[in-house]
Amino acid sequence: MTGNEAYRWLIGGAAPRADPFDLHVVASILALAIAESGRGGTVPAQAGLDRAALLTLGGELFPACRAGLAALAEADPPAPEIEQSSVRDLLLAHATGARALERPLAAMIARRAMEPDHLWQDLGLRDRGELCTLLERHFAPLARRNTGNMKWKRFFYRLICESEGFVLCAAPSCSACADFDMCFGDESGEARLARAANGIAASRAP
Repeated sequence: MTGNEAYRWLIGGAAPRADPFDLHVVASILALAIAESGRGGTVPAQAGLDRAALLTLGGELFPACRAGLAALAEADPPAPEIEQSSVRDLLLAHATGARALERPLAAMIARRAMEPDHLWQDLGLRDRGELCTLLERHFAPLARRNTGNMKWKRFFYRLICESEGFVLCAAPSCSACADFDMCFGDESGEARLARAANGIAASRAP
């Protein structure tokens, strides 16, 4: 199943009264996990949730897809590496606390943050703006601390390093740093789900 097919499948089986934005976010993450599982991974490992948490989340948000998700989620993921656990714990420490969704979201965001692209791309979102909305909604205390609009992965790691007593960089200030663009540069690009669709279309072209 491609990422776009998985997304449409999940949204088609969504709970009718669930929040549309939350449905979109979780469907995007799970759609990428499903697509990537076809290349040797597993859905729980790519999503960052154990099988029980994945099926609970699926049952709540995508009840018509629960049986299909159970078939796709065959085994629990390996224990997270320390870097992934640190990002998850940072998010949980700054959870807004308004929704039960924040615990599985923190685990999913932390797992996807281990991927190589911009975080919004790793989550399957359309752009950085959707990621900012997600963080402002579910992890508002953390989102408010990013006053300089730093790239989110860099911001997470900066806070984690500071909490452990380390300094992420040696520059006296961000404005004086020669690597300014590494932390604050452009975050445009093609969405991962769109990229997957384009790749499939290209492979089918005559």
